Amino acid sequence: MNDIAEKSVILIVDDTPTNLEMLLDILEDAGFKVVVAEDGESAIEMVEYAPPDLILLDILMPRLDGFETCRRLKSNPKTADIPIIFMTALIDNVEKLKGLNLGAVDYVTKPFEHEEVLARINIHLRLQNLTKKLLEQNEHLTQQAALLNITTDAIMVRDLDDKISFWNQGAEHLYGWQTQEVMGKNINKLLYRESYLSQPQNNWKNLIKYGAWESELHQVTKEGKEIIVNSRWTLMRDSLGEPKSILIVNTDITEKKQLEAQFLRAQRLESIGTLASGIAHDLNNILTPILGIAQILPMKFPDIDERTRELLKILEDNSKRGSALIKQVLSFARGLEGKHSILQVNYLLSEIQQMMRQTFPKSIEIRTNISPDLRPVRGDTTQLHQVLMNLVLNARDAMPNGGILTLGAENLFVDESYARQHLDAKEGLYSVVSVSDTGTGIAPEVLERIFEPFFTTKEHGKGSGLGLSTAMGIIKSHNGFLSINTKMGQGTVVKVHLPAQESFHTFTAQSLELPQGHGELLLLVDDEAGIRETTKILLENYNYQVLTANNGIEAIELYAQYEHKVSLVLMDIMMPAMGGDTAIRTLQKMNPEVKIIGISGLISSEKLSQEMKMKTQAFLPKPYTAQELLHTIDLILSPSGVSCR
Repeated sequence: MNDIAEKSVILIVDDTPTNLEMLLDILEDAGFKVVVAEDGESAIEMVEYAPPDLILLDILMPRLDGFETCRRLKSNPKTADIPIIFMTALIDNVEKLKGLNLGAVDYVTKPFEHEEVLARINIHLRLQNLTKKLLEQNEHLTQQAALLNITTDAIMVRDLDDKISFWNQGAEHLYGWQTQEVMGKNINKLLYRESYLSQPQNNWKNLIKYGAWESELHQVTKEGKEIIVNSRWTLMRDSLGEPKSILIVNTDITEKKQLEAQFLRAQRLESIGTLASGIAHDLNNILTPILGIAQILPMKFPDIDERTRELLKILEDNSKRGSALIKQVLSFARGLEGKHSILQVNYLLSEIQQMMRQTFPKSIEIRTNISPDLRPVRGDTTQLHQVLMNLVLNARDAMPNGGILTLGAENLFVDESYARQHLDAKEGLYSVVSVSDTGTGIAPEVLERIFEPFFTTKEHGKGSGLGLSTAMGIIKSHNGFLSINTKMGQGTVVKVHLPAQESFHTFTAQSLELPQGHGELLLLVDDEAGIRETTKILLENYNYQVLTANNGIEAIELYAQYEHKVSLVLMDIMMPAMGGDTAIRTLQKMNPEVKIIGISGLISSEKLSQEMKMKTQAFLPKPYTAQELLHTIDLILSPSGVSCR
C-alpha cells in the first residue's frame, strides 16, 4: 500500500457488473478507497456530494454516456478539476480527440491490465498532488519540480530575465535539448522563431495582473521542427510577495491540432460534397437526352451534309465532356466507384513516365525510384491514371524555371503511430506512389484549401480547381489516403497510399460493336420526359419495342398488362410518387424472374444497397451512351444470361 492510495478515493462509473468487480479488486488490493456508480446521472450526484480524487469513467452507458457525463462534470466549477480517465474497449482518433477536448486526462483500454490501470491512476494522482505542492510552496520550487519528471509534459522555470533555471525530463523529450545544454540560456531565443517572439512577450501584463496565463504557442525543437504547445504559466513570488520566477507547463498538442484540422476539413468537404451530388443528379438528367439526340440524329438523317454532321459530333463530344466533369464531381463528393480489378501500379507509372519525357519541358529533369517488388493494388485503372496525371502536372507547374521531378513507388507498412496522424489511414501494408518536385512549394494558407473543389491558384482559364478534390475522392474510394509534405521554395512531395494486394489478374475490354435487338418488348421507366423520348427512339432504331412510364406506379400498371411480353425493365432509381427501389421490389413480387436494369444520375453501382444488387441484373449511370445502353441490354437478354454487374 502506498501513501497516495491510502489517501485517495477513486470513483468507478460503469454499467457492467463484471467490470466493476474487476476494478474493485484491483484498486482495493492496492489500498485505494473505492466508490461506484452504475450510470452517469448517479455519478454526477455523488461527485457533487463527495468529490473523489479521480474518476474512472466508461464511455458506452445507457441514457447518459461517458462523453456527456464528462462534459457536465467539467462545466461545473466544483468538479472541474477532478482528473477523469475514460475506459473503453475500442477507440479511434476522432473519439480520442473528442474525449481529450472535453477535459479527460487519459484512457484505459479493455480488457484491463492490472499494472496499466494502477500506473495511469498513480501518475495522474501524483501529478495532481505535486502541482498543488508547487503552487503552495514556491520557496522549494526547484526541489519539488524535480519530482515532475514522471510526466510527459515539459515543465520549466524561467527567471524574470528569461533565463532557464529548471528543465525536466519531459522538456528534454519534447524539445531535444538536455538539461545541461539549456541552463541559464535565454528561453525565447531557444524555443521561438523570430516571427513568433511576440507571443511570449505579450503575456507579461496578463501574468502580472492575474498571476496565471494559458494559451497555445508555436515553438521549435532542437532539430528545427515546428510544434504547437498548450502553455500554462504561473507567476511565482518570494516571501515578500514580489515576482520571482515563472513556472511553465507545456503540453505538446501538435498531433491534436493536425487531427482537428483534418477533421474540420473533412466536415467542410462533406458539406460541399452533399451540395455537389444534388447538382450532379440534375445535370446528368439534362445531359442524357442531349447525348441521346446527338447520337440519334445521324441515324435518322443519314444524308445530312458534312458540316451538320460535324456540329452533331461537337454536341456529342461536349455532352461526354460534361458527363466526365460530373463524374469528377461525384468522385469528389461521394467517392464514385469505377470498375475495380487487381492491377500493377508499375504499368501505370511506366505510361506516365513516357508521357512526361515526351511532353514536359527539357528544363525539368525526370527521375524514377520504383521498387522492383512493388505489390499490386485493387482499383480502377482509369481513375488512378487520372490521379497520378494530376499530381505530375501540378509538379510540372510548380517548376516554371525547371527542376527535378521524381516519380517513386515503394511498399510501406503503416503502423499504429503513423495511422494516428492521418484520419483515413489504417494499419496494414500499402503500395505508396510519390510525386516530388523541387519547385515553389505550397504556402500554409493555400495548403489548407487545396482539396476544396473549384479552388485553384492558377490563372483564370488554366485550371478548374477540381483536380486535387477529385483525386482525394478517388483515393478514398480505393480505401487509401493522401499525404503532403511541402516547404516554401524547396518543393513538395505528395504520396498516394493504396492498400496492397496479394494476387494479380487482368480483364479484357468488351466489344465496341453496337448489337441489334430482335423485337423484344422493353419497359422504360423515368420521370424525365426528354430521357424517355430519346431513349425510346434509340432503342426502336435498334429493333426493340418500347413501353414508357414516368413513375413506379405507372410502371407496375403497365407491367401487369404486359407481364408475359416484357423481356426487360429499365428502371430509374430516383423518381417522385413511387421511387425505383419500391417499384423494383413490387415487380419482383409479381414476377421473381423479371430482368431489371437500374438507372440513376446520382447513385453509383457501388452505392446500391445489397438488396438492390440482388434484384437487378445491371446498373447504368446517367448520362449513358448508346454503346453502354445497347451492350448492357444485349448481355442481359443473351441466352447465356451474363450479368453486367
